Amino acid sequence: MNVVIAAGGTGGHVYPAVALAEEFCRRDPMTVMTLVRTGKELEDTMLRETAFRLETLSVQGVVGRGRWASLCALLLVPRAIIQAMHLLRSLCADLVIGTGGYISPPVVIAAWLLGIHRVLLEPNAVPGVANRMLGPFAHRTFLSFNAAEPYFNRSKTRVVGTPLRKEFVTGPPEPASGDIRTILIIGGSQGARAINTAVIDALAVSRTLCDHVMLIHQTGDEDYERVHAAYAAAGVQATVSRFLVDMSEVLHSADLVISRCGALTLAELAACGKPAILIPFPFAAHRHQEKNARVVEAAGAAIVLTQDELSGPRLVQEIEILMTHPDHVKQMAAQSAALRRTNSAEAMVQECCRLVNGK
Repeated sequence: MNVVIAAGGTGGHVYPAVALAEEFCRRDPMTVMTLVRTGKELEDTMLRETAFRLETLSVQGVVGRGRWASLCALLLVPRAIIQAMHLLRSLCADLVIGTGGYISPPVVIAAWLLGIHRVLLEPNAVPGVANRMLGPFAHRTFLSFNAAEPYFNRSKTRVVGTPLRKEFVTGPPEPASGDIRTILIIGGSQGARAINTAVIDALAVSRTLCDHVMLIHQTGDEDYERVHAAYAAAGVQATVSRFLVDMSEVLHSADLVISRCGALTLAELAACGKPAILIPFPFAAHRHQEKNARVVEAAGAAIVLTQDELSGPRLVQEIEILMTHPDHVKQMAAQSAALRRTNSAEAMVQECCRLVNGK
């Protein structure tokens, strides 16, 4: 089977695509996988170890870019659809998968025009614009949250969770001790300046963070120098990185995670059974990050701070409360692990194979 996955943009689009590609090839080593990306440098970092075929599509984001930039991006869409049609024909594609974001519409629409089977993956509690638009064109839409079902034709939806790479689903997480010795700070694949700033401010008011906790901090590329300099000025030994490629290993080593609330991040937290302080990106479309986070908070696996509430002193307060209540941290970790779904990629690939085979 020849499978094409529109997988460009952030880690939330790329890594589920990689997980699906791995599962297709595990199920049938003769599967030919192609990932279509936007050509961003960050995608090169995320995909540099993959053996799958990579193709680039000339397309840009439309939403949230200003009137002129959005118009210019829209003008690229017809050409991108034609480019995608040529690509799909040349690959003799049997199935096209859209993972959301602006790379998906041209590829999925091209598949529709060519009569190729097409499915969508929607990982968020509130679907993005691209998947809402593409829903009527899809044979199946796979969801991570039940809350997203009303946005699609329910007869074509399946709630399967978020596909995770194999290193996240090799076995159940070890029980948490409740002690917080290592804190991981991540702001998504591109970093989060507001979280970075709050952590820097926290260092100035907490000797506990400076002297008694190991900090691992993914800053994003643009904010790396500022954050790295701040740790050095505070005399704090920390592991500061632009981007964490070995996220599974790092996440398993953490006792507490401070992060944004993309669907992939939340699925990885659950897979590793990690308690978290979640800070939703306030400008995410339809506030989907906050709605994602509230699901985890309601399960007892996380504390949610809105960005308006976020500050260095408030962050320190939440961390130090958790550090003095190890039993509560253990309970949060257990509730996080209870949310894990490790068969999402398998369930999605199985249904895709049935679809292509006409069953």
